[in-house]
Amino acid sequence: MMRGFPEAEFKARTQAAQARMAEEGLGALWLTSEVDVRYFTGFLTRFWESPSRPWHLVVPAAGKPIAVIPSIGAALMGRTWIDDIRSWSAPNLADDGVSLLADTLGGIEGPVGVPSGYETHLRMPLADFERVKTMSAHCFTDDRGIVAGLRAIKSDAEIAKITHICGIAGRAFGRMDEIAGEGVALSQVFRDFQRLLLEEGADWVPYISGGAEQDGYGDVISPAKDDPLQVGDIMMLDTGAVWDGYFCDYDRNFAIGTASDAAQGAHARLIQATDAAFQMARPGVRACDLWKVMADIVGGGEGAGRLGHALGMQLTEGLSLTPQDQTVLHPGMVLTLEPGIDVVAGKIMVHEENIVITEGAARAISPFATSELPVI
Repeated sequence: MMRGFPEAEFKARTQAAQARMAEEGLGALWLTSEVDVRYFTGFLTRFWESPSRPWHLVVPAAGKPIAVIPSIGAALMGRTWIDDIRSWSAPNLADDGVSLLADTLGGIEGPVGVPSGYETHLRMPLADFERVKTMSAHCFTDDRGIVAGLRAIKSDAEIAKITHICGIAGRAFGRMDEIAGEGVALSQVFRDFQRLLLEEGADWVPYISGGAEQDGYGDVISPAKDDPLQVGDIMMLDTGAVWDGYFCDYDRNFAIGTASDAAQGAHARLIQATDAAFQMARPGVRACDLWKVMADIVGGGEGAGRLGHALGMQLTEGLSLTPQDQTVLHPGMVLTLEPGIDVVAGKIMVHEENIVITEGAARAISPFATSELPVI
């Protein structure tokens, strides 16, 4: 599997954005988040974990994007397809790139679009944003959903990367009997599962969650406890592992020693709900339609919550499988199907798979689980 993308991929993304900018009358896009900057440049670094430096990318109405970034990133950005790289020594508390960015935007004609919708954020101090607006004397507006719309439809190369990391996670899940069992602390299982993911080829594991209790678990986001696993526990592990900047996001349930009838039945219904949504998932179907077919099987009505989402450069991105989201599915969208079900009072189980929408039937990109609950 080749890392990165050919230059043609980034040219196509940029030209698609520019075509939509022309339709909306925008003079440029101004991007500040890691995923948006990376989408148009290929600039991949974990240095974004540091909050002390802002990073900017300006996509003009024509030509290549312009990077306005701290000097520490200039060498790496220089290895991308971007050749106009404007940098300053950061952090600079007096002028942390504000003047340089304002000068760059000063050459733009027309309104500047900034991603402003669902799941977006401005990654710079608000005070500096106000200074940029004043110094550049520009009209700033939302980006009309251009960036989110482009990122929602994955290229074949992007889908291949997501499929690759899904396969890595599948191999790690297949080794669960090496690390889990009666008497092993759940916290140790979490640590060892991350190790397995790395051994199988993941670059890093930004997200891992789960739970383990008798007949189910109370929630799916708490830190792992040090309590040892017991016979009758239902253990779930959910991973968002990354390869070359793209996530997988799916989970697996395991019974420790034995599984109760209630847990086995709940797991079978989760698989039934997932399969029903998978069969329905085609172009023209809405996100809320997938939610309904799963909710009708697992129960809970609107209280069932979100039963899946889009996936790609982020663990969750774009649409949500909820009763309110009427986003229409298109080929190239990558989704998670994630139904949840009440097992006994105060205990739930969830199941998650990853799929891609094609011109016809959807394609599984995580190795789908069977209805039989695995026992360790």
